Amino acid sequence: MSAPIRILVCDDQALIRTGFATIIDAQPDLEVVGECEDGRAAVDLAGRLNPDVVVMDVRMPVLDGIEATRLLTGVGVAHPIKVLVVTTFNLDEYVYEALRAGASGFLLKDAPAAQLLHGIRTVATGAALLAPEVTRKLVGRYAARIRPAESAAADTALTPRELEVLRLIANGLSNGEIATTLVISQETVKTYVSRILAKLGLRDRVQAVVHAYRSGLVT
Repeated sequence: MSAPIRILVCDDQALIRTGFATIIDAQPDLEVVGECEDGRAAVDLAGRLNPDVVVMDVRMPVLDGIEATRLLTGVGVAHPIKVLVVTTFNLDEYVYEALRAGASGFLLKDAPAAQLLHGIRTVATGAALLAPEVTRKLVGRYAARIRPAESAAADTALTPRELEVLRLIANGLSNGEIATTLVISQETVKTYVSRILAKLGLRDRVQAVVHAYRSGLVT
């Protein structure tokens, strides 16, 4: 058997921490290696325990989840740790900043247990957890706050078809929807997505969405 996915749970509410830990530890492929109640403790514990995934609250004392995420997985971090952000409110104003800070995705605290478990497993594999319908809401609400960069030179590395796929990703389409729109197979879409991420040095679809808006490719 492969080693279980190691998880650190960070939330300032003891009942939520306990609830998450109980749900997670009941799974044979998951293991809670630590719990903490603020972002500073999360950064310190992650350094000692080296978890695969940190389940991170946003609003916490001492250090909030956004800054903690940036310290764990942001630009320049030598050994980034994957972060799954949880929030009380749908499209909480802090969620966009958390994603920019490097989080691999987010869930609502009232999501079913199955979604939490799926989210942890998804993030652990290196994929992003941001459902297409959530992407649509996210960019619809925050696009105006994403200021285009001065230059979009990096996008010249993309072929016209890759640029087209990137625009569709930024508009919240799933691989299946992109395949239908472009009349190509889902495997071909996956290949395009992989090439786009590699060429632009992006980690996942979340970063691709932000990049598309910041580069002015999508407005």
